[in-house]
Amino acid sequence: MIRQEELAHVIDSQQVSFSKKDLGFSREILSKVPIVKSFATIITGIRRCGKSTLLLQILKGKLSDLGGDILILNFEDVRFANFGKEDFARLYDEIIRRNSKILYFDEIQLTDGWEIFVNQMLRENFQVFITGSNASMLSIELGTHLTGRHLSVELFPFSYSEFVRFKGFDFGEESLKLYLENGGIPEFVSLNIPSIVSLLVDDILVRDIAVRYAVRDVAALKQLTLFLISNIGNPISANKLIGMYGINSATTFLEYFSYLKDSYILDFVPLYHDSLKVQARNPKKVYVADTGIYTELAVSASRNDGRMLENLVFNHLRRNSKSIFYFKGRGECDFVVIEKSRISKVVQVCFQINNENFDRELNGIREAMMQLKVDKGFIVTMNQSDVFRTDFGVIQMMPAYEFLMMELSLV
Repeated sequence: MIRQEELAHVIDSQQVSFSKKDLGFSREILSKVPIVKSFATIITGIRRCGKSTLLLQILKGKLSDLGGDILILNFEDVRFANFGKEDFARLYDEIIRRNSKILYFDEIQLTDGWEIFVNQMLRENFQVFITGSNASMLSIELGTHLTGRHLSVELFPFSYSEFVRFKGFDFGEESLKLYLENGGIPEFVSLNIPSIVSLLVDDILVRDIAVRYAVRDVAALKQLTLFLISNIGNPISANKLIGMYGINSATTFLEYFSYLKDSYILDFVPLYHDSLKVQARNPKKVYVADTGIYTELAVSASRNDGRMLENLVFNHLRRNSKSIFYFKGRGECDFVVIEKSRISKVVQVCFQINNENFDRELNGIREAMMQLKVDKGFIVTMNQSDVFRTDFGVIQMMPAYEFLMMELSLV
């Protein structure tokens, strides 16, 4: 429980801090953030990807004509350690006293009963914004209590085009190499201090996973995470990991995978198949949220540029779709993307096409296109271009810096 005076002091303190923040770099997603009366706008994403800055841009831009004050509250503030369900009544009194019509709550899902409170605010016609770094902890309660009354959007680290604009570079192979190396975590791109990345990952593992899910063996969780980061683009099976890091249960591995996915640090791509059972039985390929994390933390004798480029393309596709698979038949194709219940594109990634791998890469995507009845495919490379016309469709080979600048919804 927190006293009314303490609550008011924390709110005042946070308002001052937030008002001093710079509007920052305008994100591409800004115009796409849904704002609808009587609906909560939910923004989720990995820590330090710029959610608060994005909200600041919205609150000082789009909403300036709504009237009433803005109330901003970060529930991760250490002064809120004793904030409980019963304190929402005090918070409500503060909102009314301040004539706040626009409410912004960061990591509110850390407090029991938050969804009931937000639902009440929506019924009373407040404009509510919520940001959070954990997908499932928000979605579970949202699905139960705010069904049909929330609009969600995901924010990711800088895209390639944002990276180029932020750094003032020209788009092309040289800037792509820098993006491949550094990734797009805004703070790291700005300051170039490697410890920012390691501290971010540690923060996610401890605060977003170990504390929230009562994980006892944090050391094993960290070792597993570094192993997965080091194996981007490779198929991972929980059953085959049994015994590693002292973890003797496939169920425990699957739980850890789920925690890592929900915190946005890693993602797992399933095999494309009509049968969900077949999908579940087969290994999933693992990808990291940002290639800068791989650069700084991967435990490897040498950097794998091919896997990094594949990861970069995955992150680009993931910004536009949650339904991404890999294809495996006689050959393999890296990505099958589904949008609106139909296969929209197939993509193969190869750092450099040469005589040794040309047939393998081309046949893999051709097989996927034939089986899935797709008439256009892409082979993404570091710097090569070509077009292959077949009797069932066109395969376009293109440099990654061109592919990453494409508006995928128009492809």
